[in-house]
Amino acid sequence: MGVINARRALDLVMRLMHIPGISGQEAKIADEIRRCLCEWGIPASSISHDSAHRRTPLAGEVGNLIVRLPGDRKRPRIMLSAHMDTVPICQGSRPKRNGQMIESANRSTGLGADDRAGVAVVLTAMQAAIEQQISLPPITLCFFIQEEIGLQGSRHLSVNRLGKPQVAFNFDGGSPLKMTVGATSGERIRICLRGIPAHAGLAPQDGASAIHAAGLAIADLQRSGWLGQVRKGRRRGTSNIGVIQGGNATNVVCETCELQAEARSHDGEFRQEIVNRICEAFEKAANQTVSSAGHSVIAEISRRVDYEAFRLPDDSPAIVLLEKAMEALHLQPTRSVTDGGVDANWLVKHGIPTVTLGCGQRNVHTDKEKLHIEDYILACRIALKVIENAT
Repeated sequence: MGVINARRALDLVMRLMHIPGISGQEAKIADEIRRCLCEWGIPASSISHDSAHRRTPLAGEVGNLIVRLPGDRKRPRIMLSAHMDTVPICQGSRPKRNGQMIESANRSTGLGADDRAGVAVVLTAMQAAIEQQISLPPITLCFFIQEEIGLQGSRHLSVNRLGKPQVAFNFDGGSPLKMTVGATSGERIRICLRGIPAHAGLAPQDGASAIHAAGLAIADLQRSGWLGQVRKGRRRGTSNIGVIQGGNATNVVCETCELQAEARSHDGEFRQEIVNRICEAFEKAANQTVSSAGHSVIAEISRRVDYEAFRLPDDSPAIVLLEKAMEALHLQPTRSVTDGGVDANWLVKHGIPTVTLGCGQRNVHTDKEKLHIEDYILACRIALKVIENAT
């Protein structure tokens, strides 16, 4: 049975969390991952980047980091993965230990355990397996870019570089005993309302306010139940208008107002209906907002699917393998379906059954983020046991 060196695992995650790397700026953390792997004897020829960063909306420094290793060909190829990027609040993190938690000594920043803890789990398990000469299946390691801005790395992943893994285990936020076997779908909407400017004091009637149109649309959506928790019969979803910007002076009828919204549902068709209703509300409101000359506000709307929903069947080989590994460690995992998006959304779409586990992260995306040490070490042990038990 493989053993995790807890002290070394902690040293590694502390070092990784200290390295900056927001979405699109993952080169430094990728270099550190590569350095570790080469130090442990993995040939540089087995490590490569794909070109995902050239296909993402945000031009990035590097693509996904992919490590493809040989192993016993009688065993199925497995994949372990995590994402490299952190949210902006983690810039300047100075990780320190405080009892059974790791937190940032810089009180104005997050820690970056989401998802440097996931990266460290994958690396720690791989290091232990190599050093202890554990019999290995063929293994692919994948470290994604730009997860935090819409799962862009996994979406644009060069799947043909992976070596056809049969199952994957993705390490991200939360408890290591919670097996995420399904996730919601998500879609984003960008709305630009173009009105007609006029002097707000001398001739407001000559204008058509973009802000006025936005207000009408939002009120309509709220009144009809298409904002926030959306419940229509047995169908469920959510929507949110999270960004609104417009105008530049109180004495000018607003010419432009831009909004960003999203919709989610485990039912992809219902998510599309929510988005349709949002678009219709803004188009209707724009047409209703008219100047004295009869010119209305114009609504320019674009939409983009971030990820489709999935739910692994109960007998999925990824679930079976992981639960056997948990059982060997005398653990009792729970299966969960999340209302957020994870890289597994796209991995499943690419044809790779994927279960996601946490690594002990708490309060992610805030300045109160912490990493629970015992849970983090447990995640390392689970990852190593998955490698051992893959048959």
